[in-house]
Amino acid sequence: MREKHPFDTILPVYSRIPLVALVCANFLAYYVTRPITRHLVHWELSLPLDAAIPFVPAFIAVYLLAYLQWIVGYVLVARDSRGLCFRILSGGVAAKLLCMAAFLLLPTTMVRGNVSSGGLWNGLTALVYRLDAPDNLFPSIHCMESWLCFRGALELKRVGRWYVWASLAFTLLVFASVVLVKQHVAVDILGGVLAAELGLALARRTHAAAALERLEARLSRKKS
Repeated sequence: MREKHPFDTILPVYSRIPLVALVCANFLAYYVTRPITRHLVHWELSLPLDAAIPFVPAFIAVYLLAYLQWIVGYVLVARDSRGLCFRILSGGVAAKLLCMAAFLLLPTTMVRGNVSSGGLWNGLTALVYRLDAPDNLFPSIHCMESWLCFRGALELKRVGRWYVWASLAFTLLVFASVVLVKQHVAVDILGGVLAAELGLALARRTHAAAALERLEARLSRKKS
């Protein structure tokens, strides 16, 4: 019998496999596709609306805090119940694989904002630009992740309803941030939400949650 580790109280053992699968799917979608599409034609999907949206570097704070939202959101989903954990995370894996297909079939790019020198927000925006190439934009994985966290929040049983509203409000701020710091165009937001919803539906139709759960149970038996 496996001895209980203090970390198990933070992140249940059963959640480790789906969380690893989620991270691996993200790596495949975001990084493995880039060498494949590097020499292909990249499409620019901006609309007249995008030209009217101002460049607001201060929103880089929201853009970066989204990573914290995802950590908190997925941990709360993992801790809430085994069923919810496998249902949301398997949907996330499916959504990322859909994003991967989109990145391969429709490579995208965009024109970014001109970042002025000096100031914290300008510096952070310039750093993000250096670290993250303007490709793999449609659908927006940033928006997809935040929407999945909101969808998970709707089903949480161990957290007050205030968290649902807080999650929705922050998710909408994330949507605003991706266009205000010129990391995405407007249609990428819609693509991210659509990818999340299709991923959840696809996971439900294919019983992906049950498959992940069986894999986790099999590996757990081997360790014990």
